[in-house]
Parts: sequence; structure tokens; C-alpha cells
Amino acid sequence: MPFRGFSPLSADVIKAIALVCLADGLVGISYGSLATGYGFPLWVPLTLSLLVLAGASEFLFIGIVAGGGSPLAAAAAGLLVNARHLPFGIAVKELVGRHYRSYLGCHIMNDESVVFGVSQPSVPERKAAYWLCGIGIAVCWPLGVLLGTSLGKLIPDTHAIGLDAVFPAILLALIFSALKKFSTLISAVSGGVISLITVPFVPVGLPVLFSLLGLLIRRRAK
Repeated sequence: MPFRGFSPLSADVIKAIALVCLADGLVGISYGSLATGYGFPLWVPLTLSLLVLAGASEFLFIGIVAGGGSPLAAAAAGLLVNARHLPFGIAVKELVGRHYRSYLGCHIMNDESVVFGVSQPSVPERKAAYWLCGIGIAVCWPLGVLLGTSLGKLIPDTHAIGLDAVFPAILLALIFSALKKFSTLISAVSGGVISLITVPFVPVGLPVLFSLLGLLIRRRAK
């Protein structure tokens, strides 16, 4: 650990991080139960939760494969979703540690740990928040997946109670404020339309890649 304990953090920050980790665990339950409902064996979502540790990519991967898409197309879509980690890495380069510590520091990099890390006023607080949130999610996410797979075996149809809609609803809630900007709205709607148009003509998993063409329309809208 590149710092000594989490003492620099205030009680409010620690509480906020704990709540975010708990929320991620709950989403992990949805993911685990959905993967089981799709027919995946336990080791698939559990391995992804431990090694990939990126909820959006994991949901996308199992959705594409379950729909009959190629695992390679699913992996490519997941990589595109996680492309935001490139600027994240630049933003938190002083927080991930050095040498062997940097491997773990990069692995626990996610939206939440980055946000908590960069939002603190001092370097010790930024490091403490980044690592506490990152490790917390690295623990809560797989535990949630394990619990979700157990529940998935007990639920005959995960779609019937809306578990398949949990993560898309969360993503929509996260991006809703950004859609107030006209150019972003144009890009999102255009990408969605393009993706829907390509559905009958390309293999499962590729329409989401074609949605990136909406970014070109955004540029013209500017």
C-alpha cells in the first residue's frame, strides 16, 4: 500500500465510499443472477468479476454471448466501453503506486475509485480514498456476484422480475444529466439509431460498435 492506513480520510468520506461499495455489491447480485439465468456456469461471471472488475464490460459481454454473439465481438465491445480507463490512468498516475504496487493499483481503477481519488483536497487523502474505494469494490463486487449466482439458481426466470433491466437503468441514470447538452444528446440518439439499423445485417455484438459512429455526427453538430 503506498500510504499508511486510511487515517487522512474524514468519517463522511469513508461513509460515502462504504455506501458506494455496497451499491456495487447490489449491482453484482443482479449481474450474477442474470449470468446464471442466461445459462453461464458460476466460474464465468466469477472469473470476470475478479480479473476484469468492470461492471459495464461484464454485463455487455454476457449479454452479447448469451444472444449468440461471438466472444471476440463481446470482448471488443467491452474493451471499447473500458477505453475511458486510458484518461483515468493519466488522472490517477500518482495514486496507483510504483513498481509491483502499480499492478494492483491499476487493477482497482474504476469510475468510483477515480472519482473519490481525484476529488480529495490533498495527496494523502487522494491516495487513501482511491485505494479504499478500489479495494472495497474489488471485494464487494465478486461477493455480490457469488450471492447473485446463488439467487439465480432459485429464480426460474430472472427477466420476469426485471433483473436484466437493473444495469441499463443504472447506466441511464448516470448519463441522464449529460444528455441535457444538445451535442451529447444528438450523438447518443444518432448512435442508438445507427445501432438499431444495423441489427438485422451484422452479427450479434457488432451493432453496439457501430453506435460509435454517432460521435462523428456530434462533431458535425458542433
